[in-house]
Amino acid sequence: MNIQQFTLSNQNGMEVRILNYGGIIASIMAPDKQGRLEDIVLGFDKPEAYQKKNPYFGAIVGRYGNRIAQGKFTLNGKDYKLAVNNGPNHLHGGKKGFDKVLWEPAFQVSENRLTLSYTSHDGEEGYPGNLDVTVHYILTEDNELYIEYMAVTDLPTPVNLTNHSYFNLGGKEADTILDHQIKIHSNYYVPVNENLIPTGEIKPVQDSPFDFRQLKSIKEHIEEVSGGYDHTFVLTKAQPKSLTLAARVYEPHSGRTLKVLTTQPGMQFYTGNFLDGSVTGKGGKVYHKHTGFCLETQHYPDSPNHPKFPNTILNPGEIYRHTTVYQFGVDNAS
Repeated sequence: MNIQQFTLSNQNGMEVRILNYGGIIASIMAPDKQGRLEDIVLGFDKPEAYQKKNPYFGAIVGRYGNRIAQGKFTLNGKDYKLAVNNGPNHLHGGKKGFDKVLWEPAFQVSENRLTLSYTSHDGEEGYPGNLDVTVHYILTEDNELYIEYMAVTDLPTPVNLTNHSYFNLGGKEADTILDHQIKIHSNYYVPVNENLIPTGEIKPVQDSPFDFRQLKSIKEHIEEVSGGYDHTFVLTKAQPKSLTLAARVYEPHSGRTLKVLTTQPGMQFYTGNFLDGSVTGKGGKVYHKHTGFCLETQHYPDSPNHPKFPNTILNPGEIYRHTTVYQFGVDNAS
């Protein structure tokens, strides 16, 4: 397998390494308050290592990010059965999702832009239709990483693409993300059952452990959430498809900040609950529970089975497109 690695850079010294395998963001070198650059995403030192089993480090996940209950859905009167790879459910595109395929580098026109493309054929992992996907990565001089997704299909099919980077703004020596402080622009979240499948409800975050409307540490209420946070937050948006602020994260020791902006209606906040010490990553570091967190901009889980959730069906003649921006900065105080 010919795995290629591409490096985006800007004049501030920031670097982002991206693989054509899985569209994986393998490294993000970001400055702290002293100007020191350090890698702030979990993963492996060598590109080939991503071929072994891992929890979707930095990857594009699809066709459908998150879970579909029982790996089943009905579309236009026809029943579809997807690959089941997470207990009884379908997760992140199945047994061989977009995270485990080689993407075609369409072009790297400059030091700060890369385009990858992939065609998912009709029947792949059980999905209908041929789906042509293009993903653009753009690193700006303002230390922003844009990820722009686009897809077209020849048959109606569910599509829900996202990136699964695990962040730790404290850098490689930090063992936990529990002291990170986070603000999520959301008044509601999507409750799930014991298998992390939505119950169909949308609940207010007020007076619950899911209220991050004000900046607070991740650890403040995490023990009140069984297993930790792995939930979709309904984003407060000015306009449905506008690029709006979803979250802000601050790491007090390094001063690093991360802002997430997106056109998506939801964002999965995941606190690395299934990192169990079985994966050894960069520099020989063993990744334990809560070593990293994910902010996966997306539609809600299991949407094909919940008509009241925002629509995730892409039809022929339509263009699936959305943008997510990761904005990196520093702040000497919260």
